[in-house]
Parts: sequence; C-alpha cells; structure tokens
Amino acid sequence: MANCPKKVQNSKPSSVLIDPVYSSMIALLIIVMACVEICDAVTVVDVYRLVQYDIGGVPFGSRLASLNHHAGSSLFSSSSGAAADLSRTVLILPVRELNLTFIKEYIAQRKPLGGLLLLLPPAFSPNADSVGGADHDSVNDLMKEVLVELEQLLIHANIPYPVYFGFEDDGIDTVLADVKKNDATGQLATATTGGYKLVVSVPEPKKVASPTIANIQGWLPGLKADGDSNQLPTIAIVASYDTFGAAPALSVGSDSNGSGVVALLEIARLFSILYSNPKTRGRYNLLFGLTSGGPYNYNGTYKWLRSLDQRQRETIDYAICLNSIGSFNNDLWIHVSKPPENAYIKQIFEGFSNVAEELGLKVGLKHKKINISNTRFLKYSRWPGSTEQFSRLRVTAATLSELSFAPELLQSTGGLSDNRHFVDEASISRRVKLVAESLARHIYDLKGKDIDIFADNSSLAVNPSYVRSWLDLLSTTPRVAPFLSKTDPIIMALKKELADHTIEVNVQQEVLDGMFTFYDSTTGRLHIYQVASVTFDLLLLLVLGSYLIVLFSFLVITTRGLDDLISLFRRPPSRKVKTA
Repeated sequence: MANCPKKVQNSKPSSVLIDPVYSSMIALLIIVMACVEICDAVTVVDVYRLVQYDIGGVPFGSRLASLNHHAGSSLFSSSSGAAADLSRTVLILPVRELNLTFIKEYIAQRKPLGGLLLLLPPAFSPNADSVGGADHDSVNDLMKEVLVELEQLLIHANIPYPVYFGFEDDGIDTVLADVKKNDATGQLATATTGGYKLVVSVPEPKKVASPTIANIQGWLPGLKADGDSNQLPTIAIVASYDTFGAAPALSVGSDSNGSGVVALLEIARLFSILYSNPKTRGRYNLLFGLTSGGPYNYNGTYKWLRSLDQRQRETIDYAICLNSIGSFNNDLWIHVSKPPENAYIKQIFEGFSNVAEELGLKVGLKHKKINISNTRFLKYSRWPGSTEQFSRLRVTAATLSELSFAPELLQSTGGLSDNRHFVDEASISRRVKLVAESLARHIYDLKGKDIDIFADNSSLAVNPSYVRSWLDLLSTTPRVAPFLSKTDPIIMALKKELADHTIEVNVQQEVLDGMFTFYDSTTGRLHIYQVASVTFDLLLLLVLGSYLIVLFSFLVITTRGLDDLISLFRRPPSRKVKTA
C-alpha cells in the first residue's frame, strides 16, 4: 500500500505524454495518406479481354483475366538483345508497331509472360467518328490485314496469361513513352526499380451456362389464284446476324454480317410495299430469316430449318443467303453446292448476272460439292453463308458474298478489323437493288424485259437513310451470340423491325451446339499506377522513423525532463541488486 501514492504520481506525466503521442500519430497518418495520394492511378482506360472458349474440351484464347504487374514495352532486353524474363511484366504493344513473327514465336514456345496489352488505332474503335468512304485509305487497309492475321493467331492459341485490347489515346501514349524510355536503359520495371504498374481487378472467368441462340423469322404470303388449292412456292432470304472475334466486346461485324442483315431488312421493306397491294402481290411466298450461330458453322440456321414444318420446307424453291456484301469493290460471288447445271442454280445466276451488269457489278459463280454425310466437314468447316445447312436438308441455296473463298471455322466472322470504317453504305444499297430486282423479275416473270421495278427516285427506290441508320446501329453493337440474353435489345430491335414489314414474326430460342464452351469476364477497367522503387520506400521509412524518434525525444524532454529520456536507454538493474 505504501507504493500506491508513487504509482499515482507517476501516472500524471504518462497521461500528459499520451496526448502529444496521439497528435504525432495523427501527423504520421496524414503523411501516409499523402503518400497514398501519390500512388493514385495515372490513367484509367476500358480494356477488352481476348475471348476464352473451348471446342470439344480443347482450350483456346486467354485463360486468365486479372492483371497486377509492372509495365514493359519489348519482348527483348535492349542491352543484350536476348529474350528478357517477362514472367512478371505486362507488355504494352501498339498493333501498328507489332512484329507478328516475334509474337508467333513467343506464343508457340509458350514463354512466360505476366500479361499482354495490345493497343489498337482509334480508327478501329466501334465508336470511331470516321466511316467508310472518304476516310477509306491504304494505311488502314494495311493495318486491317495485320489485325486479321493477329486475330487468327490469338483465337486459335491457348494462352496461359491475360491478354487485353485497348485503344491508343493521349494518356496511355504518355505512359508508353515513359515505359519505353525506361526499357531503353536495359532495366525492366520491377518492385525494386519502380515504374508503372498495370492492374485489372475482375473475377476469374466462369463458364457461360447453356448459351442460347435466337432465330427470327417473318413471312410475306403470296397471292393465290382463284380456285388454286396448291401451296405457293417459297423463296427464302436469309442472313446471320451474330458475330465472333478476338474481343467479344468489340465484335460488331459491320460487314460480316451487318451488311447482310441491313440488306435483308431493306429487301423486306421493299417487298412489303409490293405485297401490301393485292394487284402487285406476287405468286411466291417470301420467307425472311435472321439466324444466329453463324460463326459456329451456321448452327442456328440448321436448327431454324429443322424447326420449319416439313411441308413448308418442301415449298422452298431456293434460298438466297446474304453474307459480307459491304466492301468497296464491285466483284461478287454466288456460292453454291449443287452443280451449275441445276435448273434453279442456272436461274439464280443468270438473273443476278443480268441485273449486275446493269448496275456496273460483276457476279461470278463458285461451286463446291458438299458431302452431306461427312459430319466432320459439316462441323469443322465454314462456307460463305449457310448454303451447306440447306444442302443437309435437300434445299437448293445460294450465297451472295464478296468473299471468293470458303472461310475456315471462326474466320471472317466480324472481328476486330470489321467495323464501320471499312464498309461502304452505297455498295450495300447497290447489292440490295441487285437482289431485290433479280427476285422481283423472277417472281413477276419479267425476264428479258427492260423494266426497273426498284428504280431510283421512285416510291420503290432503295432508301439510303434506312440503310445508313441500321448500319450505324449494328456497327456499334457487339453481337457474339453466347453473350446475348434472350431479350437482348438488338434481338428485340430486329424482331420489331421485321414485324413492321412482315407477318407471323416469331423468335425461336435454341441452345448453342454443346461442342462450344464460352467464358465470361470479357471487359475490364485498366488502372495504371506510377509506383516508386524500393529505394524510395526505404528512404521514406528512414525519414519517418527519424521524425518519430525526434518527436518522441522532444515530447519526453519537455514533459518529463532529460533525465527521464536518458533513463529510458539505461540498462535496468539486475534482480539481485534490487533484492540487496
């Protein structure tokens, strides 16, 4: 008990000391917060992840999504020219400076990489101001060729690190210039040296469960003669509206196959005017089909055809498939699987050739025999249009396309290079007139007669404003089927538009072929931080530590005296001395 007063007396200086200590801690906190402010993101940009998918269980595309590594700008060390260790580096590579040979080798050899950010020129953005026509130039044509080759390389490789696409802008260009300057010293940015850090925080990709495809159809019924009990013959006009590309969120497919969709809608509008009057209604039914699953060997087209009543399907004289018809050149091809000697094929080709000559276009015929019993061919090859799917069900079909070759699976499906900049709306209008005029002359039996049904400046003229508005919409709308919901706005818009011109419009929902598996996390926000080196961190720690020691010493001296400060550093007496 005798020691109690001493403890009470000693507690006062301690309490006096506590408040200043708290104030010093607050000051320290302010300093730390100031340091955090220094590390705010230099720039934040939208980025688009390389597609991740499986075919028959075989993985393709980018298998990771999250990024958190320092930035680099070269595959090689500038000092030695040898390949650098980039396992913890995110490479920033502008596509306009890309060496495809090095990229191919790097991916083929599966060398480690923290991540890859590919910068696209602004002209390839779906939201770019420039459109086809006056802005069409050879530089962008060359860049388009590079992008096509790069895209095919990436989507057919299994890449074990995150790959993102972004667009060049002032902010990221400034960062890249600094990164290049640092890399020129031969020292990669690391936690030790400091530099820029790239961070994309997104959930790990998950499988898209049971992706669906939506097919949309509408009819324009023909006029039967009095007392005629036979079913009228049918002509089908078909276009696939969905896309596929290296970056699903950028796959707008202005040409493949936005141009085909626009043409189909305008053809439906023109014939709806003719068919609205019994005096000009033809003796053919017109069936319009907007199908999905086009990039996956027209999986949706096949399921749509199978869903038709057999009697309806048997009335189809032939089908015209529209695919990629918006290019600037005047050469078109009609792709068929039946021999050119076939009566319907001859009729189609002759009709299209005659009208094409009047319009200053050139139409060629490409025949490729399809063995419909060869399921491997049907699963793993692609053809310009859905001709092969009609062939499977014994329906004559022809595909009108600017493509002179049969693309491989997932090729020419509306990827990174296929945007509004490279599509000519005037070309689409001419193709619309070509198809509409050819069909009308067949329907109304006007072969060989000098009659222009859809003459310019008439009430039946092709409407350039209509073509332009739909082309603009499709050119800003990614349409990769597995990432579209059943009620996606673009599906509803297409349904509504077709319903304005045809009857019995309905949407058929189907499950995509099970051999394809897709993964989400297609977009992200890239935060670029400028971080200090470890040397800076250590120096800052030393300064803060010194500050705290000086502050503590000052507070002890002013509140308790110099002797108490010195006593803190004295060695306490041993237990034996205390006992004595």
